[in-house]
This record gives sequence, structure tokens and C-alpha cells, in this order.
Amino acid sequence: MVKKSKDQGFVYDAFDLIKFAWDKKWILIGLSLIAFVVSVIVSLTITPKFRSQVTLFPAASVSVSKNLVETAVITSDTKDILTFGEDEEAERLLQVLKSDQIKNHIIGKFNLLEHYEIDTASKFKNTELYNKLEGNVGYRRTEFLSIEISVLDEDPQMAADIANGIAGYIDSVYFNIKKARALEASAIVEREYLSSRLIIEELTDSLNEIRSLGIHDYVSMAEALNVAYGEAVAANNTRAIRAIEDKMDLMAKYGGSYVELSDRLEWEIERFSLLKSKFAAAKVNLESTMTNVFVVDYANKAERKATPHRSMIVMVSTLTTFALALLLLLIIDNIKARY
Repeated sequence: MVKKSKDQGFVYDAFDLIKFAWDKKWILIGLSLIAFVVSVIVSLTITPKFRSQVTLFPAASVSVSKNLVETAVITSDTKDILTFGEDEEAERLLQVLKSDQIKNHIIGKFNLLEHYEIDTASKFKNTELYNKLEGNVGYRRTEFLSIEISVLDEDPQMAADIANGIAGYIDSVYFNIKKARALEASAIVEREYLSSRLIIEELTDSLNEIRSLGIHDYVSMAEALNVAYGEAVAANNTRAIRAIEDKMDLMAKYGGSYVELSDRLEWEIERFSLLKSKFAAAKVNLESTMTNVFVVDYANKAERKATPHRSMIVMVSTLTTFALALLLLLIIDNIKARY
């Protein structure tokens, strides 16, 4: 079966290989048959698993308050709340799906420690549980920027429930992540808002005290007094001149304070208006339950198993055994030919 080459090597041509396989056919058939039977038995012992999938799109990262509450100018860069997310949002969503918050929620909600029959007395039970969960749950970003949540389980209904449970908890994870920052921002704005309102009240009270003295509008009153004073002097009205001078002395004493307080109050009212809108926006962001994903398809109970592919297992095992057996026989034959 073996031919010696000029350099004392051993080679087989296609005909020799076929002839060699034919000569060893019973050995090859016997080993392949054994592999066939064993692989059939093994495949039948593998518990079938069912697959359920959820397909969803991430929502664009937008501020709910800016889109729905604040009256900011809309530009071409402004994203609508109904816009689908892009690469950045898809990657962010994948990180959220792989977070411990998702894992721990699913483990607790579906009692996976018991469902996966993990020994609770084992000191590595959590490691086993996480490995089992990661082996049964997968996430994939498609070419259309959607995210597929795929769950395998021996119970088809459990597979669907877990997949839908993961999809349903995504918004809670986003909310938990943003809540601390939103609370801090809301507290800062609320503190400034209340402080501004108190300042306005104090400035108003101070102005009211000056107004009680008869000063209501410094600029217009000063102009009117100057005109009246000129007319009183021209008429040589001593009594009127004295009354106007008293009024002008009062204006000189409190007029500067009136103008300063008026200007400060006007500025503070503008600031208060801005803070009021920001306070309302902060409350919206804190209380917002706007979804962060668009679910295209929820998971349904699978009717056919996803694994194992018994025919594939049997075919691959049988062919692999045949090829390895043939290779081993060739090696043995080569060794015998040399010695």
C-alpha cells in the first residue's frame, strides 16, 4: 500500500488511499458503527433546551425635560424622544444587560438557584449559578442596531419568561443608575430656587417700607419734583417750595436705596423665573418613567427544541471517528513499512 519515494519517504496517491481504506473496511466500519451507536445514546441522554428571544431597539439618549417641559430652541441636533438609538446607545444597552443588577433580579425573580438544581451547600454555588446563567442567556447586537436577548432553558415557558423578565427590568436599571444623580441635581436646584424666592420676599419688603414713605417711582417722581420746584420758584410760592424741598430731601435720602433695591429685585425675578423652570425640569427628570427601549418582539413559548441537534451530533461523531481511525491505521501501516 505504501510507495517509497526517491528520498526514502512514504507517500500515498488517491488510488492507494481508497484501496487502503477498502482493505481496512471492516475495522473502519466497526469503529464507525460503535461511534454511531455511542453518539446516538449520548445524544438521547442530553436534555433538550428551548430558545426564546426578545428583539428590541435602544431609545435615543435625550433629556425628557428639555423635550417636553423646557421651551428651548429646537435645532437640527435635537433628538426626538421617539428616535431610535444609534451605536452609542446600543453599546450602552449591552452593558446594562450584562450588569449584576439584571442578573440578580432574574436570579431572585425566577429562583434560578433551585431551578438550575445547584447545591446550596456548595461554597461555589454563586459561581456555578452565574456560569449557568451566562451559558443560557446571551445578548447580540444585530446589523440593524437592534439587540436580541436569547434565553435557553429546559422549560420552554421558563425561557420565554426569563427573556421577557430581562426586557421588562431594563428601565428599572436605567432609573436606578440615574436616580442618585437626578436627586442630587434636583436638591441643588431646589435649594437655589427657595433661596431666590426668599431674597425676592426680602427685597419686596424693603421696597414696601420705602414706598410707605411716599417714594413709589424714583425716576418719574424726581422728574416731576424738579418741574414742580421750578414752577414754585417762578411763582415765588414759599410754602410749595418748602414742601417740595422736604420731599426732595426724602428722595435724596432713600432714592439710592430704592433704585438699588429695584434693580436687584428685577434681576432676582429673572433669576427666579429661570430657576423655576429648571426646578420643574429637575422634577420631571427625577420622576420620569419614560422607557429606554422599544420592544419589537416579546418572547413566546417555543414549540420546538433548540438543542441538542442529535442528527448533527451523530453525523459529526461518526465521521470524526472514521477519519481518526483511518489516520491511525495509516500511521500504523507506515510504521510497519519502515521496520
